[in-house]
Amino acid sequence: MRLLTETGRSLAEHVATHGELRLGNTAALLDEVDRSGLLGRGGAGFPTGRKLRTVAAGSRSVVLGNGCEGEPASGKDRRLMQAHPHLVLDGLQTAAHAVGAREAHLAVHVDSPTLAILGKALTERHDLVRTTLHEVPVRYVASEESALVNLVNTGIAKPTFTPPRPFEQGVGKRPTAINNVETLAHLGLIARHGAEWFREVGDPEEPGTALVTVNGTVVEVPTGTPVRHLLGPLNDLQAVLVGGYFGTWIAAAQVHDLTLTHRDLRAAGGALGAGIVLSLPVGSCGLLETSRVATYLAAQNAGQCGPCFNGLPAIAAAVRALALGPWHDKQMAHLDRWLGIVPGRGACRHPDGAVRFVLSALSVFAKDVGRHRSGHPCSGIQRPPVLPV
Repeated sequence: MRLLTETGRSLAEHVATHGELRLGNTAALLDEVDRSGLLGRGGAGFPTGRKLRTVAAGSRSVVLGNGCEGEPASGKDRRLMQAHPHLVLDGLQTAAHAVGAREAHLAVHVDSPTLAILGKALTERHDLVRTTLHEVPVRYVASEESALVNLVNTGIAKPTFTPPRPFEQGVGKRPTAINNVETLAHLGLIARHGAEWFREVGDPEEPGTALVTVNGTVVEVPTGTPVRHLLGPLNDLQAVLVGGYFGTWIAAAQVHDLTLTHRDLRAAGGALGAGIVLSLPVGSCGLLETSRVATYLAAQNAGQCGPCFNGLPAIAAAVRALALGPWHDKQMAHLDRWLGIVPGRGACRHPDGAVRFVLSALSVFAKDVGRHRSGHPCSGIQRPPVLPV
């Protein structure tokens, strides 16, 4: 496990460490990415080689790097761009070469200190494909991939209904490969060192390393690392939130055998998501923490679809009533109804993620739900907050 603590390297320092980026034959590069087994590090874990091949099959393709970090509990992408901006830009050039793009974009939140670092890094480079930096509003849904495409196209960072997906019609209605900046950094290294080098560490089915934000600290670990190795003694914990605020709560008793792989986490009902691991200590109130995040997510919607505009505030209000009172049993029926009808109805997956998060809390903290409903909330509601919002 390695802490990511470096500060921005110059181009000369970057090349001295990694060597020049030489991309060569496009077909050979795509083959190398396929053989590497690189999965996207932005959340879904989709095979990067397959995504690039799909976009490369189109015409006048575009690449777009997602450097936004909408998750309040995440810091990995920000630290990566601050420490290794040229590695991220190398990856963007690698992706552009792989899909035959002559246009590259990189999106970063408007208040991020990485904007200046990336801007300076771009002035040091003489890339074949020009990269345009875009400033994205600090709103959770503004970094959703269709919202980023909409921002580049119209200046408005709001999600749009799909299909078509960005890989079909994205920037300028052209096929667009959108990759998280960590994925791009891995691409820049694979282009230099090859697939076998990349596969030397990590889980054989999901190789490489991953950046993970563990209770606010960013570390780089091999995929397949046991989740318990990232945390303190498990007997001090009642639950772990894996994947961020679109992720799921997992009871501490289930964590012991889990590894940082999509395979294991999905089997446990969770997801690696944005690479976030947050522990909830014994004595804290999981329902109150869930209520705080549900309220935050409800306020972060784009305000353009009923599931977000009406559904998420109703869910957040019900969870808050469950955590802090006053509570009436008929509210449980209303909560169950909203949790059932909201998913799958929005322009983006924001309501789906929020519902998944709340449902996991109702399951993992089921005993607390019973106590709170009976009018005897746990003492944890008096404790300081744990999850950042």
